[in-house]
Amino acid sequence: MDTSHRPADRPAPEPLLLRPAEAARFLAISPRKLWELTNTREVPAIRIGRALRYPTEDLRAWVAQRRDRRS
Repeated sequence: MDTSHRPADRPAPEPLLLRPAEAARFLAISPRKLWELTNTREVPAIRIGRALRYPTEDLRAWVAQRRDRRS
């Protein structure tokens, strides 16, 4: 029995880190707007060497925080 594949009824696990284009899609904003928010340090991001990545969990918390401020 081949156990190397996950069952079809299980969704793929959410990635821990997102690339900039993925993070922009995740937040439903343009890559340019994401870059602006990153440069002003409004959105959580980390550097790994030269690579810029966005932690999925931190992005969710950032959205929730912004949503709570509007309530």
